[in-house]
Amino acid sequence: MNDKQQNTIRFLIGLGDDSVVLSHRLSEWCSNAPYLEEDIALSNIALDYIGRARMFYQYAVELEGNKRTEDDIAYLRNERQYTNLLIHELPINDFAFTMVRQYFLDVFYCEYLKLLCDSSDEQISAIANKAVKESRYHLKRSQPWITQLAEGTSESKERIQLALDELENFVGEMFLMEDWELMLVDSGIAVDRKNLEANWNSEVQAFLNKSEMCFPDSQLQIRGGRNGIHTEHLGHMLSEMQYIQRSMPGLEW
Repeated sequence: MNDKQQNTIRFLIGLGDDSVVLSHRLSEWCSNAPYLEEDIALSNIALDYIGRARMFYQYAVELEGNKRTEDDIAYLRNERQYTNLLIHELPINDFAFTMVRQYFLDVFYCEYLKLLCDSSDEQISAIANKAVKESRYHLKRSQPWITQLAEGTSESKERIQLALDELENFVGEMFLMEDWELMLVDSGIAVDRKNLEANWNSEVQAFLNKSEMCFPDSQLQIRGGRNGIHTEHLGHMLSEMQYIQRSMPGLEW
């Protein structure tokens, strides 16, 4: 297996990890959301992400030569072997935090996946074409929630600001690239996330300014997810997510 194929597998698993981790976080709102419709909506978005994770994992398995299954990738690795960006693994906190994180990621994925549709790898392009449609819908949901909470009561506005402050140091990792990822950019397979940062900041700042919310650019960017260096939260999350598979090996999705 050459370096390009190895890096492509690593790339696919990283995107799959982003999706499966966020899916689990969103699923934690099931039966806990503010009202029934939102409970169902967040659960459905979680299902979108689990479907996205499966597509990335399945293609990685195919490129590996079926040496392991998608279940092995999702359920039989520890936190140091996971390579998701850190913003996905943070606990759901309160509803305002969840919606701010979702809004940030929705803006990011709408642009990122649109560009990934032009990947020179036809299967990656096909996955991106499906996923970007979902992300556009997700953005239509998360954006109004930010406005509603930011322009609601003093408490809801305070909670939005607290979420913005907490996420400030995690958004930068979305635009940091590793050397092996840049090799895939050169071959046309991947997208240089660094090139998305200016437009992302511009769109987010303009939107938040409408509600007089403050989101300063941070000079400190917490990073490490793509290299298996995570917050303390991921290990606890995986112990719950992987419990059944590890207790009763061989189960299938």
